[in-house]
Amino acid sequence: MSTLEIDGLSKSFGSVHALRDLSFEVRAGEIFGFVGSNGAGKTTAMRIMLGVLAADAGEVRWDGAALDLEARREVGYMPEERGLYPKMKVADQLQFFAELHGMTAVEAREAVERWTDRLGVGHRRGDAVEKLSLGNQQRVQLAAALVHNPRVLVLDEPFSGLDPVAVDVMSEVLRERAAAGVPVIFSSHQLDLVERLCDRVGIISEGSMVATGTIPELRATGRAPWLLAWRGAEAATVRAALAAVPGLSVTDVEGRADAVHLAVTDEGAEQAALRAVLGIAEVTEFAPDLPSLADLFRDVVSDRPDLAEVSA
Repeated sequence: MSTLEIDGLSKSFGSVHALRDLSFEVRAGEIFGFVGSNGAGKTTAMRIMLGVLAADAGEVRWDGAALDLEARREVGYMPEERGLYPKMKVADQLQFFAELHGMTAVEAREAVERWTDRLGVGHRRGDAVEKLSLGNQQRVQLAAALVHNPRVLVLDEPFSGLDPVAVDVMSEVLRERAAAGVPVIFSSHQLDLVERLCDRVGIISEGSMVATGTIPELRATGRAPWLLAWRGAEAATVRAALAAVPGLSVTDVEGRADAVHLAVTDEGAEQAALRAVLGIAEVTEFAPDLPSLADLFRDVVSDRPDLAEVSA
């Protein structure tokens, strides 16, 4: 089982520093979500992994050795901007890509049939790519990344333009490849999907990795407020009881009249708040209100008003 290591990558384009000492790893059998705003450096890093760009400093390693041209034949790459020949038939170009990666004609033909069927475009193998919908073109692009049975997958915005059914199919395929021991890295602006699918996530900002970990690890950073919800008492009555508890501040929960957030400054204040409310109402929810990945992302980039919005 092999690990993909990105070690100290730096890259500048003139005065623009696209990557700044970027380091992380994608382990065998792991799906790694690469998250950042437009211009944060995700695509530059992926192009360096594939050898499309050369780094100014740093190294990409796989299985402990530099990822050279021969090793890159084992990588499946899906660019954000489609790398397909629009007037070429689907089957012909997938066969071409498979043979470029060293497959025999027979092996390539079998792989083309298998992956186009698996991704729901088997009935379009004889069509030119330009005749396909954007979603089906995206499926063919994924087939091109998978057709040679790669041992590493690097996918730049693979879910862009897909309908919910296609998202489910692609998610299942990525889980299958990871279960087979393949390191999978993909970038996406669909943070709810990243949160649902990935084993670990890296958040990149201004070319640097600013947070890495599992979703639970990232959500546990900092001190989350407590969510307290109740029934059987007026909000004013509950708030009056909470106001008498030292060591916490109370804020509204948007759209709810039966719940508040408690920011705790003194140890044990949340338990004192719980006891105070239990004396006047039935408590229906009481737990730390951990942030979503979208919330974490906003915290990371909150000091960059020029960054493009990311849909959650």
